[in-house]
Parts: sequence; structure tokens; C-alpha cells
Amino acid sequence: MKKKISLLLCLIFTVLTMTACGGNPETEDYYGLTYSDLKQVAEVNVNQLSAYSPEELQIVAASIQDELTLKLVQGWITTTESLGTYEGLDELVVAKANGTVTVDQYVNYPGRQVVVSFVWNYDYELEQLVVTDVTVDLVYTLGEKMEKAALNTLMGMGTVFAVLILISLIIYCFRFIGDVQNIGKKKKTEEAATPQASQVVEEAPLTDDLELIAVISAAIAASEGTSTDSFVVRSIHRR
Repeated sequence: MKKKISLLLCLIFTVLTMTACGGNPETEDYYGLTYSDLKQVAEVNVNQLSAYSPEELQIVAASIQDELTLKLVQGWITTTESLGTYEGLDELVVAKANGTVTVDQYVNYPGRQVVVSFVWNYDYELEQLVVTDVTVDLVYTLGEKMEKAALNTLMGMGTVFAVLILISLIIYCFRFIGDVQNIGKKKKTEEAATPQASQVVEEAPLTDDLELIAVISAAIAASEGTSTDSFVVRSIHRR
């Protein structure tokens, strides 16, 4: 088992770092690499990955030091673990633009396809193509793509409407701010007016009441046995 894992790691790393040394100059179309070279890299990697079970690949991934190789192995595990039995290779698509070559190797599974993409970039220091990225993805049908696009659209629109509703509620709440401020002002006005009313109430008993004075004078005269003519009534105000 360890021998198989070591063999796989060496093969993947060697193929990923492959250069244009063996290319035929007469058929160079991809910055020193031929179509056959690119095809070989893609097919060897896919065939090696498909030869191992997900459990074995997990062990392999735990031993990998190279980030690019690790990304390839982990991407393969994540994408293919629930697809069933590997059914073989499909078409190979190569695209070249501005010093970059993209190689898409399609792989068949029951009712599903997977695409393993290798991105090659021309290194001007080394003067050759080198693999700079690799991804493993499911191939979605047109219906699945439309469904996904529709869901993304609905989520985007839903988010926009939710924000608009929130803004509308905040603007609507502004009308209550003035009412709260008016209530506070009214309360302060009532509190300021209350002491004046108390003062009026306190001053009201000080008003002269001749009848009350006469009754009090008569009671005092009766108890003293004197006449009310000798009484002098004065008004006393407390401050």
C-alpha cells in the first residue's frame, strides 16, 4: 500500500512539473508543448486518481507536501465521492490565450460528468509552460445552470426588497420622533405651571372674610366677658 501511494505521488508531481523538453519543435502550438503533451498530463493524472478509492486518496492527501498536487487530490475526493463508479475519459478541450493554456479533461460517471481543469502559464524566466492551477468540478446541465441562476436572482432581489422595506420602516418611524418631543415639551410646561397654581391656592385663604372675623371676635368676647369694641383686628401675612 505504501509503495502504491509513493508511486502515485511521484507520478503526479512529475507530470505536473513536466516541461517542453520532449516536444517536437515542428508541431509546437502551445508555447513548446504539443497537444499530445497536454493530453498526456491530463489523462495520466485522471487515470491515477480514478485507480484509488476515496479512503486510499485520503491517506495519500495526508502525505502530500506540494500544494498543487494536494489541491488536485482533495478536489477529486470532494467532487467524485458520491457519483458512483468511474466510467472513463471523455473529450479534451484545450484553449490558448495570452501566455496561458487551459486544458479541460472531461470524465464520465453514471449520469454525470466531471471536468478536471489544468491551467498552464508561460514562465518567461524558465522559458516554458508550468502548471499554476488545477480544479475539479461537476459539469452542470443547462437546466441546472438556469435553476442556479434563477435562485441567485431571487436571492438578490429578495435582499434588495428586504433592505428597501427596512429603510421604509425607519423613515416611517421618524414621524413619531416629533410626537415624543412634543410630549416632553408639554410635560415640562405643565411642571412649570404647577407652582403658580399652588401659590394661588395658598394665597386664597388670606382674603378678608368679615363674617368669619365677626364670629371669632364674638367668641373671644364671650369667653373674656368683654365687648368686641375693644378688639383691634390686623392682617398678618407670612412670607
